[in-house]
Amino acid sequence: MRKKSLWILLALVIGICAAGCGKKEEEVPAVAEEEFSTEDEIAAEEPEEEEEEEEEEVAPDGMYRSELTNEWISEDLKDQRPIAVMVDNERTALPHYGLTQADIVYEMMNSTLNDQITRFMVLVKDYDSIKQLGSVRSVRPTNLMIAPEWNAILCHDGGPFYINKYLQNPYVDHFSGTFSRVDNGKPREFTEYILTGDMDSNFRNTNVSREYNEYKPEGAHFKFVSEKKPIDLDDFPETKTCTKIDLPFDHNGSQLDYDEASQTYLYSEYGSPHKDPGNGNQQLAFKNVILQQMPYAQLDENGYMVWACLGAGGGGYYITNGKAIPITWTKVSETDRTIFYDMNGKEIILNTGKTYIGFVADTRWSELVIE
Repeated sequence: MRKKSLWILLALVIGICAAGCGKKEEEVPAVAEEEFSTEDEIAAEEPEEEEEEEEEEVAPDGMYRSELTNEWISEDLKDQRPIAVMVDNERTALPHYGLTQADIVYEMMNSTLNDQITRFMVLVKDYDSIKQLGSVRSVRPTNLMIAPEWNAILCHDGGPFYINKYLQNPYVDHFSGTFSRVDNGKPREFTEYILTGDMDSNFRNTNVSREYNEYKPEGAHFKFVSEKKPIDLDDFPETKTCTKIDLPFDHNGSQLDYDEASQTYLYSEYGSPHKDPGNGNQQLAFKNVILQQMPYAQLDENGYMVWACLGAGGGGYYITNGKAIPITWTKVSETDRTIFYDMNGKEIILNTGKTYIGFVADTRWSELVIE
């Protein structure tokens, strides 16, 4: 329609010119039709569609995203180092207090004896908000190789002489046996907990810094996405459904079951849900699960051992939102962070929330159940 109008307008102009000037009508040169293409004109008039920019996130007043979970927490905690607490996992130690308020929970074999019993190391950023945490037990060399990658302060009650050389490292800060005793009717080794005020007392009586120091690794420990754009592992060709994780830990029978309603993995052991009486009897739950396939070395006939947590090329799984993908991992040194990669060699990105990290012996890896 616009093309036709242009031809009519052109003809009228030529006619008026011829009549008004009294000159001989001149031959009008042919005009290529495509020069007046309707599509071209419309394209010229309409600006190109701009890509929609992602809306910049605005932090709630006085809050920032935790480097451990990516959840919003008080900005007052931004420079505060996390603590890494050794928690006994013998049945007698149950129930555990405060674990549902931890940010990251490591579980690993603690001894080659006693059905290869496991122990927890829990990382907590906002420890002053927890009234009771533990019970606290001894530390092993592996934990003193992992805690420094978080610049965390190790909280424990002693350990075998194998830990002595690690305690001498300048990047290791720890508090040992300086926490409260709770009369819970159990043997003494199951009665030590971190109670309100214990951490303040430890900082007052030592030169250990509450804030991050020069040994804090550079950059973020994990890469996260916000809750608005959760990771979809279906985008990976090796993805498998994962609603149940049965770990080859004979002593306590650790198991994680996917809860569709909360989109988290609920932790159970000793055949029962792991409940936290210090936090309304909530069950221990995780948004992310990372499993590391790893060799270990036995140090003596007493069952003391050390995990080979330094190195490259270890296998594993990253699990979230009911799906699992195979991964690899590397850790260059005790102060360097463990980096997890997908099978394309790209660092994995985690969903916002708490993370469970389990060390599984390479000799037991084939017994791991993921379904």
